[in-house]
Amino acid sequence: QGLPVPGDFGQDTVEAPEPAVGQFLARTLWLSLDPYLRNVMKGHALYGVALQPGEPMHGESVAEVVDSRHPDFVAGELVLLKGGWQQYALSNGAGVRKVDPALAPVSTALGVLGMPGLTGYTGLVYLGEPRPGQTVLVSAATGPVGSTVGQVARLTGARAVGIAGSDAKCRYAVEELGFEACINYKSGDLRASIEQACPDGVDVYFDNAGGEVLAAALANLAMHARVILCGMIDAYNRDTPPASGPFLGPVVAARATVKGHVVFDHLHRMTEMQRVIGRWIREGRFKYREDVTDGLDNAPAAFCRLMRGENFGKALVRVAGYGAGAA
Repeated sequence: QGLPVPGDFGQDTVEAPEPAVGQFLARTLWLSLDPYLRNVMKGHALYGVALQPGEPMHGESVAEVVDSRHPDFVAGELVLLKGGWQQYALSNGAGVRKVDPALAPVSTALGVLGMPGLTGYTGLVYLGEPRPGQTVLVSAATGPVGSTVGQVARLTGARAVGIAGSDAKCRYAVEELGFEACINYKSGDLRASIEQACPDGVDVYFDNAGGEVLAAALANLAMHARVILCGMIDAYNRDTPPASGPFLGPVVAARATVKGHVVFDHLHRMTEMQRVIGRWIREGRFKYREDVTDGLDNAPAAFCRLMRGENFGKALVRVAGYGAGAA
């Protein structure tokens, strides 16, 4: 209940399984920590999975195939799969994609070249539809989704303005990611700060926060604005919905459009996103940051830190090493 704490998690040591015909065994290298896992812990139906007490925590991972009885996978290959919080995982190959370590550091398959990058890219491009010169405001601006939104906005000719939780994160958004401005929501009047940074109003607001941050953004919408509701970390740690939500009068006044965004609707665009953002990364025009914790034992503490908003960049656990590609 409420914010997770390390004591909510247990640990078991068991024999690594052996693959049957049509399966392979993979050794986890990198584990992704994501806020939506807090909803999975509640049994939220949106994610199509139910987590029961005593089961391994869910989560995507980059792993090395170590033993295979599957015709499409051989030992030594790197794969992206839903391996969960464990050192070894069995798979029948369903939903698994191979990772090429020559294209980019393999950890990016869990961040800007994976599901978070796809979330930011498709939500902004296909739902937000920013036009050159318009203002795009995004909360959680230095996380993998928010930093993708801001940089895609900038690289397509829009003004990128971020909201983050510290002065250091805001400096990073402006100095490294190329945001035009970034607001620390923990200092000062957020509604007034948004008005100052977005004097002509917000044309696209990409929400990763919910709560008071969402309310402040809605108060600053430009005419015909688009609001993309993606993540609501403010509500993930609640066991019941908040008693009241933001006042929606400004949405009506601005004739705005509000759209809910679930990345699973856009999986067919993964190759497109990887091609576009991968090229920008190689050209040095798109940057990313990772918040790395070493050791599977430390995954619970790292996840709790993420849910308190104390991470800086994509939250990852380095479970095991793999040559230069995992560095």
